[in-house]
Formats: sequence, C-alpha cells, structure tokens
Amino acid sequence: MGNARNNAVSKRKLLFMAGLGWLFDAMDVGLLSFVLVAVREEWALEPSQVGWIASINSIGMAVGAFVFGVYADKRGRKAAFMATLLLFSLASGLSAFAWGLGIFMILRFLIGIGLGGELPVASTLVSENVAAHERGRIVVLLESFWAGGWIVAAMIGFFLIQPFPGNGWRVAMLLCALPALYVFYLRRNLPDSNSFNRLRPKDREESILRKWMALWSCDHRRSTAMLWIVWFCVVFSYYGMFLWLPSVVTAKFGMKQGFGYVLLMTLAQLPGYFTVAWLIERIGRKAVLTVYLSGTMISACWFGVADTPAQVLAAGAMLSFFNLGAWGALYAYTPEQYTAKIRATGAGFAAAVGRIGGVFGPLMVGYLLAAGLHVAVVFGIFGAALLLAVLAIVILGKETKQLVID
Repeated sequence: MGNARNNAVSKRKLLFMAGLGWLFDAMDVGLLSFVLVAVREEWALEPSQVGWIASINSIGMAVGAFVFGVYADKRGRKAAFMATLLLFSLASGLSAFAWGLGIFMILRFLIGIGLGGELPVASTLVSENVAAHERGRIVVLLESFWAGGWIVAAMIGFFLIQPFPGNGWRVAMLLCALPALYVFYLRRNLPDSNSFNRLRPKDREESILRKWMALWSCDHRRSTAMLWIVWFCVVFSYYGMFLWLPSVVTAKFGMKQGFGYVLLMTLAQLPGYFTVAWLIERIGRKAVLTVYLSGTMISACWFGVADTPAQVLAAGAMLSFFNLGAWGALYAYTPEQYTAKIRATGAGFAAAVGRIGGVFGPLMVGYLLAAGLHVAVVFGIFGAALLLAVLAIVILGKETKQLVID
C-alpha cells in the first residue's frame, strides 16, 4: 500500500514538474501570436514580414528538436530539459528589448531552439517513467499543460497587450524570462528517465549516423515514415492557423473584441485534452488521432468561411478542441514507436520534420493574404494537409495502446 501511494505521488510530481515547463513553452508560443499583432503596428510590417517572424521561430524549433533529441539520448532527458528551458526563457526576456525586425528575428530563432528541444524531450521523459496501462493518459495530461500556457498567454494578450500595444508586448516578453528561475528547482528535484539510466554507455554514445540508420531499419521505417508525414502536416497546419488566429480575428472585429474572442476559443483546448486523456487508453491511439485530426480538418474549413461573431467563435472553439486534443495523442504516440536508445532521437527527428512544416505554414498565410486570397482558401489548404495526416495514420500506423516499452 505504501509503495503504491509513493509511486502515485512520484508520478504526480513528475507530471507537474514536466508539465510546468510545458506550460511555459506554450505561454511563449501563444504570446507570439498576440505580439505579432502589436509589432506589426509598431514597426509597420507587411504580412509577409510577420509570416517570417513566425517561420524563423519554427526554423529554430526544427534545429532544437534535432539537436536536443540527440543530446537527450547521450546525456539524459533531465539535462536536455533544463538546457532547453533556460535557453528559451533567457532569449524571450532579451527580446523585450528588441529595437527592430532583424534583432527580434535572431532572438526568436534562439527561442525556437529551446522551445523545439523541450517538447519531445519532456514527453520522452514522462513516457519512460510511467506504467504501460496509463502511459497514454499521463502523457496527454502532460500535453494539457499546453492549454494552460495558451490560456495564460491569451489573458496577457487581452489584459496587457491589447490595452497597451506599444509597451505591453515588451512587458509580456519579460514575463517569459521568469521560467529561467525554475531550472534551479528542476536541477535538485527532477528525476531522470529510468530507461535512460539503464542504457549501456556504448548505447548512449552511438553516432548520429547509426541512430539515423536505426530509424530507417526494417523494425522502424514504417513508423518513421508515418510520424514524419503526420508531424509535418500537423505542425504546418497548427502554426499556420494558430499564430495567425488573432490577426485574422482582429481584422474582422478589431483588436479588443478579437483578442476577447481568441481568449474564449482558447478555453476549448482544455476539454479537448481531457476527452483524449479519457479515450486514449480505451479506444487506442490510432482511433483517437484519426477522429480528432478529422475534427480539426472539418473545423478548419468551417472557420475559413465563418463570418458572424457566433460562427467565428463556434468554429474557433471546435478548432481548438480537436486540434489540441490531437496534439495530446500525438505526443503520447510518438515515443512509443522506438526503443530506449533511439527514443529521444526518433521523437526529436519527427518533431524537427514537423517544425519544417511550421516554417511554411505561417509564411504561406502571410503571402497568400498579401496576394488577396480569401481566408477560406488558406484554411482549406490546412484542411487538405490534415487529411493527408489522417491517411498516413490509417495506412502506416500501428496501435501501441498499453505497449510495454524498455
């Protein structure tokens, strides 16, 4: 009885510690979508330039996912997690002092490296410390902290950036530097992965080339191909839609009303996560991902043609519900495809490929809107990408529900 209680406490402690880092990550990404509205006005930016700010962030995330995925398989999940958190926090704080587009983009690149590295490392760390029968549910609950971060970001956007667009965004970025202090707590209290601790030194020191070959070996090539397609399509659509969401809504309804609508839409993320946490150990990863990505696809097409406040709110809420629920399932599904010695590398490579999609998504929106295309066309393209992700899961994916991982 005592051991079971201690394990439950340890599991909750791990979930909270990793989840808080995840929340800080989400807060930074969410704030960027509101900051883009403010800096666009302050620096008189064109839509294509705004798209480049979002895309340079994703380029950094691609680099970070790759570099820290490999680093986590060599030096440990805990070390990688702390390094990524410190990097994006400090760079976020420095961006408050940016005086123009060039320096802001350099700092967004550094922020992206930290953000992109943290997410696959954190999900791998939690996956490897939780029993098979509840691993999916716990990782989805970890991902639910993302909604908390977005809600905090939306509140800061509504109560700070919207009333004070000139300096409000700078204060918001200073707030993003505070998580750097959290690293000192993690250094003393965060446990490393049990699976990593059991690895032999020679397995930890395997070259990147050998790890790459392992990802495309007979045992893993089907899973790797599936994950790369799904990650690319999901990240392409997510960053294209959500980083532009405040801009699209405020263009229709003004900054004050638009930011308020985005805050309400963001609240729908939480039930999206919680329903997936309940379903994922009951109906499996493949079914959950298929349903929630299909729901995202339909919601994206609906949002593109919505024009009244009620329609925009409803479509945006459904988009948040299904898309973020799918993200929770994807982070649970990804580490389960690989063995311990290549798990963080495999998750990092998949996330890195996804971040390449995150480069093109915001850029595409900026150029298409500048060219005068209707929002419905733009969101229809995202719907098509999500359909491709669904097909990849159905055709190439394997079910990993309650699979015991080493």
